[in-house]
Amino acid sequence: MGWMRTAERLGAALALAGAALSLFIAGLVTASVGLRWATSSGLPGDFEMVQMAVALAIFSFLPYTQLRRGNMLVDTFTIRLPARVLSAIDAFWDIVYAAAAALLGWRLAVGAADAIGSRTSTMVLGMPVGWAIMACAAMAGLLALAALVTAAGRFRTEP
Repeated sequence: MGWMRTAERLGAALALAGAALSLFIAGLVTASVGLRWATSSGLPGDFEMVQMAVALAIFSFLPYTQLRRGNMLVDTFTIRLPARVLSAIDAFWDIVYAAAAALLGWRLAVGAADAIGSRTSTMVLGMPVGWAIMACAAMAGLLALAALVTAAGRFRTEP
């Protein structure tokens, strides 16, 4: 139970950081649109910052969503199964989700290393993109761990 509580607290902190980043993005877009309306010229590179920030925000929400079992669930064919069977099915899919997140995180890390090594940057602001990709890779790894934590919890307890 201690692992789940710790994981949920870390997931919540990461999700709150993603929420703050989302609010920043909203303010940035509002300011840029307002400037474009008032002066026919928006903030330079606003779309670059929005692209990176949205990716970071989305990845920041995924571990907490998994830990809170907030992903969509379709139970049309399984609704009448015994609780133990449902728990085993859910645990299986949590493990599949963990594997998919781990694969995604691995490939993102490879891409990030390449982007960092080649000093890939955005066109307008010249911001390096590799570090944002690496942060997404790390959060995909956290998602994989969160899915494993929830799978373990489903095996241990009766829903």
